[in-house]
Amino acid sequence: MESVEMEIEDQPLGVQWEFLLEKLERLVGKKPADLNGVLFLIGVQELGQGAKRFTKEQKQDLMHIGICEVLSLSSYYAFEYADNDGWPHYKLLRALPPGDVLKQETLLKMHVIEYFKEL
Repeated sequence: MESVEMEIEDQPLGVQWEFLLEKLERLVGKKPADLNGVLFLIGVQELGQGAKRFTKEQKQDLMHIGICEVLSLSSYYAFEYADNDGWPHYKLLRALPPGDVLKQETLLKMHVIEYFKEL
């Protein structure tokens, strides 16, 4: 398995992303539709309360947690504390690089891929 992972790292971002989506489909039983779906899964993982029903606002908060967590890998954010309900809060350490939506999406995808390598 390790040699497959090594070969994937040498592939373009789009190939690595599709590989990750297929891996997540095997793990959770459903392929995430897009980047937001993956960020939501990361948020649920970081919240650590398991799979349950979330309100629309909580789903947005979970995606935000996912963004902060993956960008903490490059020190854009740092975990600050967990509130009384166990929800993590992050502190912005430095501004994100300027760029359009596509550049921001690419930055997030690269960090998401790295996040799953760490697990």
